[in-house]
Amino acid sequence: MGREHLARLSRPRARTRTTARTRTRTRPAGSGRAAGAVLSVLTALTALLLLVLTAAPAGAGTDGFRGETARAVRAHERARARVDRLREEDAPDTEVRAAERRRKAVRAGLWDLLWATGRNSGDPVAVDASGRDGHCPFGDRSRPAGQRSPAWTAPIHHYWLSAGYAAKGSRWAHRHTGQDFAVDAGSPVYAVGSGTVQATTCGDGFGNQVVVRHRDGYFTQYAHLSRIDVRKGERVTAGRRIGLSGATGNVTGPHLHFEVRITPYVGSAVPPLPWLRRKDVRVGGASLDAVRRDYHCCRGR
Repeated sequence: MGREHLARLSRPRARTRTTARTRTRTRPAGSGRAAGAVLSVLTALTALLLLVLTAAPAGAGTDGFRGETARAVRAHERARARVDRLREEDAPDTEVRAAERRRKAVRAGLWDLLWATGRNSGDPVAVDASGRDGHCPFGDRSRPAGQRSPAWTAPIHHYWLSAGYAAKGSRWAHRHTGQDFAVDAGSPVYAVGSGTVQATTCGDGFGNQVVVRHRDGYFTQYAHLSRIDVRKGERVTAGRRIGLSGATGNVTGPHLHFEVRITPYVGSAVPPLPWLRRKDVRVGGASLDAVRRDYHCCRGR
């Protein structure tokens, strides 16, 4: 946001005798409006430039759009690690706040870029976060988890770990962006921590999905659900059932696709299992190589 430019009106002064050295110069009456018009034009040009950049193909630029977002994700994670380290070392509050401002600035830039890209590409999280236009399959609202629920928990029970973060293969257009949990269709899916439901959408390669914003600023995504049991804007706690697993979207079998993101949008994912370990949540199961023999899932994502 730019600063407001206000025209300053000088008080009328009594006419005095002036010379060439004491002549008073007054500001044009319309200068404030002119400055505001210039600011509006600059804001519009900036927005247009952002749209042009985000609409560029993946191969455009030095390393392409994907490379730019990947570098921003890494920069954010470095900034986050620095904030954590300063807090552990009991650094002065001013130093911690400065590091946190840096982290938030990196996230804000990434957020704006990915939001514009999502709007341009029709990502449901960016254009229909409530899922109303897509007529998503909502079930009855689930009950809150018990009062003794842990601070953080795994997103699902009785699973096999299948495709992991950054896995390669013909099933994905690029690298895999989350962790897949192979489960039977209809298995309860739980919020991993307390937070607010950011999006409940359907209709793209992720199928029916829920995105939750947590108190630490990160977002978790739960995709390919058969049913959604929460609503956008609803508060959830760890262990709250948010839906049922399924095989919606671009898949070949039932499973839960779980992501951790810096923003709500595609392109800001971070490794989910290390993130869960930082919350003292341990997940385990069969390796991807073992699962491949009997189970195949998650094409395209």
